[in-house]
Amino acid sequence: MELTRRHMLWLGGAIGAGALLTACGGGGDEEPNAAAGGGSAEPVKGGTLRVGALGRVGAITRDPHGSQANESDYLILSLIYDTLTVPGTKPNTEPRLAASWKASDDLKTWRFTIAKGAKFHDGSPVTAADVVFSLKRLRATPAGASRLPGIQAKNISADGIDTVVIVSDYANAELPLLVRLTTFVVPKGTTDKNIAKAPGTGPFKLDWFRGGNARLVRNDDWYGGDVHLDAIEVKIFESPQAMASALLAGQIDLASNVGAVAARTAESRKDIKTVRRPNDMAMPIVLRTADGPFADAKVREALRLAVDREVMVKQVLSGYGTVANDILGTGDPAYDTSIPQRTRDLAKAKRLLKEAKFDTSKTYELYTTEDIAGLAESATLFATQVREAGVKVKVVKQESAAFWDKTWLKGDLYTTYWGTNDSVVFFASKTMVSDSGTNEAGWKDKEFDTAYQKAIGTADASERTALLKQLQQIEHDSSGYLLWGMADGIDLAGSKVNGLPTLPGYGRVQLERAWLAR
Repeated sequence: MELTRRHMLWLGGAIGAGALLTACGGGGDEEPNAAAGGGSAEPVKGGTLRVGALGRVGAITRDPHGSQANESDYLILSLIYDTLTVPGTKPNTEPRLAASWKASDDLKTWRFTIAKGAKFHDGSPVTAADVVFSLKRLRATPAGASRLPGIQAKNISADGIDTVVIVSDYANAELPLLVRLTTFVVPKGTTDKNIAKAPGTGPFKLDWFRGGNARLVRNDDWYGGDVHLDAIEVKIFESPQAMASALLAGQIDLASNVGAVAARTAESRKDIKTVRRPNDMAMPIVLRTADGPFADAKVREALRLAVDREVMVKQVLSGYGTVANDILGTGDPAYDTSIPQRTRDLAKAKRLLKEAKFDTSKTYELYTTEDIAGLAESATLFATQVREAGVKVKVVKQESAAFWDKTWLKGDLYTTYWGTNDSVVFFASKTMVSDSGTNEAGWKDKEFDTAYQKAIGTADASERTALLKQLQQIEHDSSGYLLWGMADGIDLAGSKVNGLPTLPGYGRVQLERAWLAR
């Protein structure tokens, strides 16, 4: 089950994966010593960008519809293959392989028109049949229902050469947004045996791949516009520390998603740029609501009130982040800032625990991993803080594979992490509606499900925003998430690197507009 969440994170979205933005300059802030866009300088063509990305050799995959447990894998795949739509700023969904889309009046049938001039790397044109094949292949994966929510394989079809028709099980005004993250397109008829060699449609073509490292060369025939770099070389690193050291030693030009500790180390270096992406990653604590010790909403509220969020952000994220309010999707234009911010209230927390008859004599295990910087540290600090409310928590660090196999979606109390943070609807559909295949807390709430269906079934944007506020209020009050803060995403780059994307989550892996100063 690891594939779904991780795939969407580095995207993004999420697994986030991914941000396939048409223009890489939107959204996000930078540190004073950073100019990701290179100021007013004109892009220069040529050069090879050496990029470091996190991953483990034992977890490598070459299947664009499979499990991307490595950020390095997702970076490579996202530059070779295109998705139908991509994240943007305003609006937060923009065209890519699908140049346009239109819905029926009932918002169930969507028609996506393929971009003119779109070709695979072997020169063959992209057709609707290729897209249909790819979507159905994606839908057939173990997590396909979560990746394409409300869409059955039988309801994906071609209408002529350049139009794909998708019929949803229910009215869905947000379908273009929900197909941003994982809809990589390969030629019709590609077999599982040959999937690693399938030509893509993206801005770069694979030159070679060895042990997680790869060289990609510019696709001069890309339909999406000019690509400035001659090539991108991706080097796999197992830790942010090793990657940051390689950057400081001049062995790579860009350390992708390197984290706050490395950013602090590089602050004094005039030759290093820091690209800072607010709202880049959520690291919530999941409390199982279906059964077990945290099924009572009063207990979950007590734990939320026992947390000192300011301290969590300061200590776990080294200040490179912001306080959150137990609502996922903080980067969404529809995010509701009018809901009062939860703050620490130990007296109320103790009272709620007493009312719920919560057993404070027991010690509860909190499972975590060291998959990303700060995750295990957040668990340890949480355990320290809730003890002041009378709750004893023991932090258990699990090896990554064991965690995703045994704990994720099943545990009573565990940490998780998500990118692709620009959509309330994304998280609602993937992690909170009752029938979601990746409902991390086992939360089932009819009021929430109804609010979700009403929101995505509403065509009017302002009315949909109002409905999404209702959705967020329910999530804030009773979901299984304790989201204490949002981590900034941080890339470190050499002084010659320009044009880096600054969107959070999935957005950061799209490097087609990057360029190197001479």
